[in-house]
Amino acid sequence: MSVEKKKALGKGLSALLDSAGSTKPQSNYNSPETDGNKPSANLGSVNEIRIAEIEINPYQPRTDFDEQALIELAESIKVQGLIQPITVRRVNSHSYQLISGERRLRASKRAGLVTIPAYIRTANDQQMLEMALIENIQRENLNAMEVALSFQRMLDECDLRQEELGERVSKSRSTVNNYLRLLKLPPSIQASIRDGDISMGHARALITIADPIKQVHLHQQILQHGLSVRKIEEMVRALQHNEEPAKKDDRKPAKTPSYQIQKIQDDLASKFSTKVKLKVSDKGTGSIEIPFMSEDDLSRILQMLDW
Repeated sequence: MSVEKKKALGKGLSALLDSAGSTKPQSNYNSPETDGNKPSANLGSVNEIRIAEIEINPYQPRTDFDEQALIELAESIKVQGLIQPITVRRVNSHSYQLISGERRLRASKRAGLVTIPAYIRTANDQQMLEMALIENIQRENLNAMEVALSFQRMLDECDLRQEELGERVSKSRSTVNNYLRLLKLPPSIQASIRDGDISMGHARALITIADPIKQVHLHQQILQHGLSVRKIEEMVRALQHNEEPAKKDDRKPAKTPSYQIQKIQDDLASKFSTKVKLKVSDKGTGSIEIPFMSEDDLSRILQMLDW
């Protein structure tokens, strides 16, 4: 490969397209500024900017980058250059903030690049968050929990409704809702989804069970026996079919626990991944009930208690 051709490849796809049919390669990329007082980067175009002047987007939703994939991308960039520019916003004349493309930026640093092709946009913090979330959801291999958390952040921080969120990410409202429901699962199940120990199909089956104790029990069965999604769906249907309707209780309703007691109860439930009942009398005495579904589940709880 000639030096000229490799240089064109290093400048990206737009350079290749511009050079097609021409005896002299041309590029839409603007060179990095050579005059310290006059930045040459133009808004709306592809610019070569110095990597050292780019700071990471604090709103980046992705937290896990595959090390081997970064190495492979870096090796590709050394040979072919970076084909797809990143997107940044200008902070000042010599500082930029990343909007999207952190994986490409990380790999370019590994490849030893000094400058990187970038689109420069103007955006406020909310727009930055929304663009970063959408870019990652659509173009990066996020795990299901990262997608769910990104969706929730868009609802909370970008002031969107589910219908608007679905339009932004080109997904149906039901798909968005399925991801959001993952956040209601016990922490141990969420961790398994994040780590790839169970699939989205397993999680969707577990979500249909109202009782978190039963959710955790079936979750343990999946991990211990490698149950398929179809098998766990069958178990869920059987479980729901065998449940007896709640009996009418004419007893006086239990006293609503105080905020402090409810908070302790919720924290314990989160710690043990099962529903915990905390009973406190007016005298300050009481008890803690931690139910379990099997001997294995009991062993798990006892280990957490250092028994």
